Amino acid sequence: MVWLIILLLCAGISSARHLDYIHKSSSHLEDRVFSLLVRLQLEEFYDTMLLYGEDCVFHSSFRRLNVSTVLVSSGSSNFDWNFSSLTLILSCSPEDENERNYNTLAKLQRNRRLVYLRGDIQPQSVCERYLQKEQYNIATIGEDFDKSKTVYACRHFKDPNIEEISLLDSKPVFIEQFRNMYGKSIRAVADLLSPRSMLYVDPKTGDMKTAGYVANLVNTFAERVNATLELEILTKKLIVKEILGLVEDEQLDIGITLESSFRMTFIEISSYPYILTSYCLMVQVPAKMPYNLVYAMIIDPIVLGMIFVLFLLLSVLLIYSQKMSWHDLSLANILLNDKSLRGLLGQSFPFPLNASKKLRQIFTILCFASIMLTTMYEAYLQSFFTNPPSEPEICSFQDVGSYNRRIAMPALEINGLIKTNNSHFREIHVDDLEIFDNLPECYEQRDAFNLSYNYVVTGDRWRSYAEQQTFFKEPVYYFARDLCFSRLIFLSVPLRRHLPYRHLFDEHMMQQHEFGFVNYWMSHSFFDMVRLGLTSLKDLSRPLAYTPSLLMDDISWIMKIYLAAIVLCVFCFLLEIGVDKWKRWKKFRNLRILNTC
Repeated sequence: MVWLIILLLCAGISSARHLDYIHKSSSHLEDRVFSLLVRLQLEEFYDTMLLYGEDCVFHSSFRRLNVSTVLVSSGSSNFDWNFSSLTLILSCSPEDENERNYNTLAKLQRNRRLVYLRGDIQPQSVCERYLQKEQYNIATIGEDFDKSKTVYACRHFKDPNIEEISLLDSKPVFIEQFRNMYGKSIRAVADLLSPRSMLYVDPKTGDMKTAGYVANLVNTFAERVNATLELEILTKKLIVKEILGLVEDEQLDIGITLESSFRMTFIEISSYPYILTSYCLMVQVPAKMPYNLVYAMIIDPIVLGMIFVLFLLLSVLLIYSQKMSWHDLSLANILLNDKSLRGLLGQSFPFPLNASKKLRQIFTILCFASIMLTTMYEAYLQSFFTNPPSEPEICSFQDVGSYNRRIAMPALEINGLIKTNNSHFREIHVDDLEIFDNLPECYEQRDAFNLSYNYVVTGDRWRSYAEQQTFFKEPVYYFARDLCFSRLIFLSVPLRRHLPYRHLFDEHMMQQHEFGFVNYWMSHSFFDMVRLGLTSLKDLSRPLAYTPSLLMDDISWIMKIYLAAIVLCVFCFLLEIGVDKWKRWKKFRNLRILNTC
């Protein structure tokens, strides 16, 4: 009996020591995990923790941190993650994080994850598991973390892809792995629409490369992150639509093209806006008026009527002021007044001797009117003969059909305008559009300055057209800033939906803008096209053949008008003779009647 009591006492003491050991071991593990969480907060600040799983060492450790914590024991949240992006994700095991909410997955893709491993689960398998979900900032700790003090961090681009980091080391647990991709390939396809992206062969290496203000952005990014650009070449038909489709299907990482904000999936598969520009019509410059019509244009009917009224008034005043009598007032004297006519035409005329003060004042008015009229019309003629005025320009979208020039547009851009319910596009009649299913074909017509159409162009593309037209004898097209479908559109680079280095690409893009490289690339776009043989310095303005200023038809009109003026003078002369004879005959008849009486 005594031995039994002694045996029970020994068993109780042994059990108490074992429980005390377990408690101390658990307390040490919690302390180590707490130290690790504090260190991670110092490396990169976080103000929220997301904890997946049920009852593990993380549950007892996070209470000691003054950090908001969201517990997800079911493995997936039933709400969209709207908390701060400065979030640390903890998992009690690799299987506990089984997030199915798409918005939460997308927002927390880049966040750091710390996984607790139990049993014989290897860190290698955990890294591969998260790699399949394109989640790279992963670190694990084991059950012996209180003794080993070692964190196993996943390094995707290194071999081996596991790095052991001690709590005593100064090396960071989580790093930005995509700043050095160690030659990993980036899948890309270029649209080959100059000057965005242009294909050429590198004379040194013989490799196919791309240039252009969009291609240069992707090329410099690949060089910056030490990646290999895996470039694919597609057929030209529907190439932009195919690129966008490949990006949406996640078969491409980056599309070397530009996607406008007219598309509905703009945010999900697009980068930060690369270019802010306008989207307007590229309209033909109106033709110059022929020289033989210049004089007819500057003669305004209202002004001509005012001059004729002034001529009549001056004629009447001159006739009355010479003798201060209405005796010589007649239609012929008014219409054919020599002094008034020659005075208004700026020619000299005889000035009467001993003219009265009133007559001198009338002559002064006549001379002043002569100076004003001749100076005005001479200035008009000289300026218009030097640079004849143009025909009327298109003032609104409703007037497009009245100028006999259809607007050439690709179907892809038309669909974008229809989806956004663009009000200006609805003003254009369907018959005034020339729709191209093949986008490169439409752009080829525009690049060749085909005068059969007007076109739609963005402000960034117009810069190269404007530069090219400086080599023309006369500009062919102008950028109609009053005829814009949108004065502010965003052009972005298509990116794969779950691209893990999207933030680095956006950061690189903004830095290129900040240092002025994008503006430099765009300003040199035309000369890059010339250097690569995609365009030439040839004058495409197609100047009209030389035409003389005066044609035989114009001379015949001058002679006809001169003949009509002579006939009018003869008619007035005969009318004056007839009226004088009629007055004499009437006077003679009245005298005979008086003598008879």
